[in-house]
This record gives sequence, structure tokens and C-alpha cells, in this order.
Amino acid sequence: MSARFPRPATPLGPRARIAVVVAAVLLLAGGSLGYVLHAQHRSEGQRGAADASFTLTGPALYFRDTATGRVAHQPLAGTPGTRTGGGPSCDRFYASGDSALCLRAKPGVLPKTYAVVLDRRLRETRRITVPGVPTRARVSASGRMLSWTVFATGDSYATTSFSTRTAILDLRTGYLIKSIEDIPLTIDGARYHAPDVNYWGVTFARDDNRFYATVSTKGRTYLVEGNMRDWSAKVLRQNAECPSLSPDNTRIAFKKKVSDDPAAPWRLYVLDLRSMRETPLAETRSVDDQAAWLNDGTVAYALPGAAGRASDIWTVPADGTGSPRLAVVGGSSPVVVG
Repeated sequence: MSARFPRPATPLGPRARIAVVVAAVLLLAGGSLGYVLHAQHRSEGQRGAADASFTLTGPALYFRDTATGRVAHQPLAGTPGTRTGGGPSCDRFYASGDSALCLRAKPGVLPKTYAVVLDRRLRETRRITVPGVPTRARVSASGRMLSWTVFATGDSYATTSFSTRTAILDLRTGYLIKSIEDIPLTIDGARYHAPDVNYWGVTFARDDNRFYATVSTKGRTYLVEGNMRDWSAKVLRQNAECPSLSPDNTRIAFKKKVSDDPAAPWRLYVLDLRSMRETPLAETRSVDDQAAWLNDGTVAYALPGAAGRASDIWTVPADGTGSPRLAVVGGSSPVVVG
């Protein structure tokens, strides 16, 4: 019985050899690209992470240090300059309860924003990528509800050409509303529809259900009250932007347009939600910020800084008395923790 040997394989033709080589190159390239993207994502996370010793502990005033781009904190009664650094790298920051929200810009031809969710030790628990430039961030008192706003186009609230996207994230359920523009809106008791509706500057009530925000349409801005459970929103008044609800949930600090001068269009006011009476604050400079309440009697906000600094943080009484006080030299995104 003669031995049987396998038949020689048929030699590959030129086209087949080229196809094999191309496939191998693509396979290697794909693997390399995946490795590079993974390494890049990991590197970005490491560069932006907080130091291990930097956590949410209070009472303290937390803020973004404009010199380093990282979050820092100082004692509530501290003087400007007495700060502790080492927090995460953020362009906008806010924290409450056991949660923090860090908005991090990713520049490019088409800019993106990373909405980074952090726990009380400021470790990343979730990251959401959205197109646009970061501008507003808020966390509810319990730490459950998060919201952020990005500029889709344009770069200033002082123009009429910008477009915003505002999202809400429920950390308890994990449910993400990528844009609240589709929420049923009521103006003067009637349902309102328009293609130019924009929302920004959400602030949450203590019940994690009610929220306030700015809506713009037809060249006007409105303060709206929203309801998460009913998924509805109604206009409360006109000419109110970037609302911030007081800790006792009775008043809203907001910026009101008082001038057509693009260099100084706004002034800070406080609205009493029971009487709907508004009070101008002692800060007469134009504030383009979503103010934060340090307590029931004081609000904080950022203004362009002196000596070339991007911004400084100031405080002013919420009842219209007193005068502004410099709280942080070279800071933005103020929030009291604890």
C-alpha cells in the first residue's frame, strides 16, 4: 500500500497575494488604532484626575483655579489666595451631596465636551461625550440629578447666533435626557411650539423633581419651571437668564438684561418665588455667569479678572444690601460643599 502525501497547495495569484497583504495591514492597523485610542482615553483620564488626597470635604468653597485649570478649595472664611489644589481638570465644575460634575472641553475642528460624573472621592464613575463647548453645570442638593449645557454654535450669550443643548442625567435610574428641548412648554397658559427654542442653566429643587431653567425663543428669554415627573415646563416670567435656586428653595438669583450694550448687558437680581418681586443686587457690573448660593443670604459669581486673569470670584448679599467682596483671585465655578 503506497503512502499518500497531501497535494501541494495551489500557488496564490498576484491579486490574491495583494489581497492577503492588504487584509493583514488593515488588521494590524485596526489593532494599533484601537490600542492608541484606548491609551489616549486612559491618558486623558489620568491627566484630568484628582489627586488621591483631594476629595469632597467641607464646609469649604470649591472652585476652578483658572491658572491651572484644576479644581481647588479654600475655607469659607478664608482670604483670597489661601487655597488647596489637586482637584480634577475641568472647564466647568459643580458638586453637591455625594456627586460632582466636571465638564471638560475637547478642542478640535468639531469641539466636544466630556461630561464626567465623579463620586465623593472625585473618582470618575461615568463619562458622556457631547458635541459643543461647555458652559453650565449643576447638581441637585441630593447629588442625584445632574445637568449640563453646551454651546452647539457660537460662543457667547450676548449674541443672537448661538445654539445650546441642555441635558439632564438621573444618577439613581441612569436615565439620560440628551436634550430637554422637546419638553412640552406652556406660555401664558397655551402650548408653545417653535423651531428656535433653546434651554440652558438648569437649577434643581430639593425634591429632585422640580427644576428651573432659561428658555429663549423669538429673541426673548424666559424663566421656566419644569417638572420631571410630569415632563412639562411653564413660563414664570420674562427676561431672566441662568437661574440659581436658593438653598431654602424660596428665591432665584438670575441675570437680567438691562442694556443693549454688548459689553455690559446684564445685572444680577434675586426673585422671590412667592411674591414674584425682584431685587437688584449691589453688584452693578455686568455678570455673565450662573450665580451660586454660598448660603441663604449670599451669592457668588465670576467676573473677568484683573492683571490678565481669566476671572475672579466675587460674593454679594442676596437682599440688595452691602457691596461686592472679592472671594477668590483667579477662580470660576464656585460651589459650597458641606
